[in-house]
Amino acid sequence: MCMSIFSALVKADKTSDPAPTPGFSKLTCSEAEHAISGNLCRCTGYRPILDTCKSFAADVDLEDLGLNSFWKKGTDPADVDKLPEYSSGAVCTFPEFLKSEIKGQMKDAPVVNAGEDGWYHPKSIGELHTLFDSDWFDENSVKIVASNTGAGVYKDQDLYKKYIDIKGIPELSVINRSNKGVEIGAAVSISKAIEIFSDGTPVFRKIASHLSKVASPFIRNMGTIGGNVIMAQRLPFASDIVTVLLAAGSTVTIQTASKMLCLTLEEFLEQPPCDAKTILLTIFVPDWGSDNILFETSRAAPRPFGNAVSYVNSAFLARTSGDAASEGLIIEDICLAFGAYGVDHATRARKVEEFLKGKSVSAPVILEAVQLLKDVISPSEGTTHPEYRVSLAVSFLFSFLSALGNNLNAPNGSCANGPEKHGKVANDDLPIRSRQELVFNDEYKPVGKPITKSGAELQASGEAVYVDDIPAPKDCLYGAFIYSTHPHAHIKGVNFRSSLASEKVITVISAKDIPAGGKNVGSGWAMLGHEALFGDPVSEFAGQNIGIVIAETQKYAYMAAKQAIIEYSTENLEPPILTIEDAIQHDSYIPVLPFLAPQPVGDFDQGMSEADHKILSGEVHT
Repeated sequence: MCMSIFSALVKADKTSDPAPTPGFSKLTCSEAEHAISGNLCRCTGYRPILDTCKSFAADVDLEDLGLNSFWKKGTDPADVDKLPEYSSGAVCTFPEFLKSEIKGQMKDAPVVNAGEDGWYHPKSIGELHTLFDSDWFDENSVKIVASNTGAGVYKDQDLYKKYIDIKGIPELSVINRSNKGVEIGAAVSISKAIEIFSDGTPVFRKIASHLSKVASPFIRNMGTIGGNVIMAQRLPFASDIVTVLLAAGSTVTIQTASKMLCLTLEEFLEQPPCDAKTILLTIFVPDWGSDNILFETSRAAPRPFGNAVSYVNSAFLARTSGDAASEGLIIEDICLAFGAYGVDHATRARKVEEFLKGKSVSAPVILEAVQLLKDVISPSEGTTHPEYRVSLAVSFLFSFLSALGNNLNAPNGSCANGPEKHGKVANDDLPIRSRQELVFNDEYKPVGKPITKSGAELQASGEAVYVDDIPAPKDCLYGAFIYSTHPHAHIKGVNFRSSLASEKVITVISAKDIPAGGKNVGSGWAMLGHEALFGDPVSEFAGQNIGIVIAETQKYAYMAAKQAIIEYSTENLEPPILTIEDAIQHDSYIPVLPFLAPQPVGDFDQGMSEADHKILSGEVHT
């Protein structure tokens, strides 16, 4: 792609206008990298993706166009004549048939007749409640969606006969800005919310900055801010958005079957999970101004620029005043919100807030607050790396309070002069700059020579054919494994809960269907025996195959397999062996084949006796 840019630049009109030549993008390198931040992966390689996308940027440096990746280092210059010519007439336009199709979809679609399967498109809250009151409405067979991006996090566990699309309801897309704050409809996209908050006070701008790290640009363009909040209320969803809005003192307006309620976001989160008939209408974020207000958000995730769930996220808002006696800052009011650390939803550290209110920021106060927080942040049982998550939460609070202490001489104690200045994670790392030089050495030829992967052109062009691309033969059936969830247990039976997906099951194949004397062909190894195809009648380990669900489609098979209910029994069975110590105690070893057995090299005892440093004790786990 970057190759065509060279030809286009050569043929570009010479003009004194500083703006790019018509037809050229004003995209910057930084914007290009942000746009693809959610699509970088190790398997395809970071450099090819970055180089290609940056090649379309208006501010790209010729040295960064990836020439070093195409021509080896040497005295011969790059042969630009080999690059394909640019033709403005070959620029693709949006197909006319797609334009007409989209226009047809945008027309007012009447609500379909009751009882029919498919999509429903209510145009008002009234029409939506009419659907709710219909005899056919059933939460188990009807799904309410706006963009349905939540399916990327929580895969559908069942089939739905009907879908209700609420994106066409005007009341859910309102945007009202006043001197009191901003009211955003639940169906407003996350990207639009970022745009709204970006044009506001320091608190709003900080919210926008944090929201830009949620998911990827493509998901933010489709996903709604209300959908994110609802997911966090109904499910243990690690939402960054809810944590930030909670600290900002947000309120929500919801519509139940009988009335409309206005609740604080904290009250809404603490309610029982909403049913399908409870609709989130709007979210209101108050305008805190800037004087004496300090607001900071933090998150720790595998990738800093989005498309990664947080290990811990936090948002802190404090109202301060000057302390004439100590020349420091007094915390008049404070909100400390934490999320994603192993709880159902974001929570406030109330005990720490009460301790800090009215106190002047000092080292002893910070130390006491940190100690209190360690007792407040308690990940639920089963949370991965609980100690690490607690330490992250503590470090976030310590950084925030330390920044307050360092802010003693600030003129107003405003957000612009507060923790944002000291503790922010800036986007100064973008765009990423690097240079690649290929130096060949014939000494170990062909080792070290870059070779194009076989089939790279097919994969890059999208022409590669994968299994899912192959048309299924006539009357083809699909299977999905049912896996054991318990180690070392008797399998008493396998049933399915009543659902639409279970109705699609044709049959289930298990160990009982294998003829006597049957073997798992191809799984046998000398001295190790044959591996059982199905863990029946005893499951030897969690994750062992119990059976195969057969259905008409792969989707039906997967859903039904996940809904399998396995009856277990541990009667007359020893506890499972889960550690190396247990295995040693029970003399449970995998026999080592003779040709794989380790051979002694040297005299260990003699070597240790002559060594300068001695090993007094130790353990080795492999």
